[in-house]
Amino acid sequence: MLPDALHVLTTIRATRVFADRPVPRDLVAALADTARWTGSARNRQPWRFVPVTDPDLRRALAGLGRYALPLAVAPVALVLLSDAEAGHDTEFDLGRVCQTLVVAAHFAGLGSCPVSLYPEANAVEAAALVGHAHPWRAHHALALGWPGQRPRGRSAIPTGRKDLSEVFVEP
Repeated sequence: MLPDALHVLTTIRATRVFADRPVPRDLVAALADTARWTGSARNRQPWRFVPVTDPDLRRALAGLGRYALPLAVAPVALVLLSDAEAGHDTEFDLGRVCQTLVVAAHFAGLGSCPVSLYPEANAVEAAALVGHAHPWRAHHALALGWPGQRPRGRSAIPTGRKDLSEVFVEP
């Protein structure tokens, strides 16, 4: 029933296991180039993208979020900086740009896993770790890499989706 492109969107999943294979810098730059075209309120584009490949720095970033461990195991942690003074809609815009990155990575054959870096002090520290001070914050990052072999056994993460009737509610 869905066109092929829409069907592809239903198959994208978070990748938390990555192959031990580097991701070319040019490919990461191409993803950022694609993402920069994402719409933003008043076309402010209140974001910056910082690729991190250094293992020690990726581990430090992974320690700044409750579920940020994928940053430590992925070949690239793409830190998404946002301008804290750009307005209340900035985080919405950053969510849009993150989803564009996830989709672009999928089409490039990469796996990805968005993570959040909270509380606010963690976002400030993460931005500082990648060389950015006020007004920049790193509330989010994206683990990027070639998908690895999934471990055997049952996942602790719930699978499936709620039925459409639970989420699509007409007035």
